[in-house]
Amino acid sequence: MVPRVIVVIVVVGLAALAFLIPKTQVVSQPQGAAPPRPAKITATTPNIQYPKPASSFRDPQPTTARSVAVIDEKTGMTLFEKESNLKHLPASTTKLMTALVTLENCSPEEVVVVNNVEKSGTQMGLETGDRITVKNLLHGLLISSGNDAAYALSQNCAASYDNFIENMNKKAQTLNLTNTHFINPAGFDDNMQYSTARDLAELARVATANPLIAEIVKIKSTVVTDVSGVRTYYLENVNKLLWTVEGVNGVKTGQTDGALEIVITKTTRNGNGVIISVLGSQDRFGESRALIEWAYSNFIWPK
Repeated sequence: MVPRVIVVIVVVGLAALAFLIPKTQVVSQPQGAAPPRPAKITATTPNIQYPKPASSFRDPQPTTARSVAVIDEKTGMTLFEKESNLKHLPASTTKLMTALVTLENCSPEEVVVVNNVEKSGTQMGLETGDRITVKNLLHGLLISSGNDAAYALSQNCAASYDNFIENMNKKAQTLNLTNTHFINPAGFDDNMQYSTARDLAELARVATANPLIAEIVKIKSTVVTDVSGVRTYYLENVNKLLWTVEGVNGVKTGQTDGALEIVITKTTRNGNGVIISVLGSQDRFGESRALIEWAYSNFIWPK
């Protein structure tokens, strides 16, 4: 016969053990209902596909340019760089930012009156008192690189000229162009006017995402007028790559004594875009052409 004290100890132990073991909660289901399914897992970021080096990949030929950036248009991925974060005078590539800030404050069809015409450097041919649309001024700004157009826009598409310049720098910060600063809308040389090959490539990528800017920067030549139709402005693009290299559709040239030769290009082949900025070059068009061909020969884009 088992002693009573042992039975009591066993019963108490089993009760304590039952209390400590966590109970499984049973959720009642309506009759005939299917059991709950696990939550569906969805991706929080899109499946971005980047270009990959070809099996026969080779580095590009050396360039005279002080700095270079080659990026994929869709992803911003760097394909090649040379001193791409070196601060450099941007010259007239500044006008891409001038165009972006203009379109944030003025509609293309808005008519402005030209005052205090800037006569230095390249011109579209404005005269004091001209009444012209913002859209036609943008053509003069981006095709013939008119400094007069840059100042006309900066004086009319902000509360003041100084406010326009402030907006240019705010836009640079918004776009995370951390090595870029402006003090004029045309690109005149100044120690406080600077950017980098990498920042300018990204600026071009953003600017050409705007349909109007993308349309303008690929134009070789055109004629625009003031609102009366009397004043006529003949605009010629100096970017010879537009008509000599397959797929080139913009974006902006620049040249000053301090900056030397500059060009930013956007090229599209088989739906794949490459943006190249070449700063401080002795042969901007030749070197850009070589880098374009190099990019499409040495990278493969997903289909």
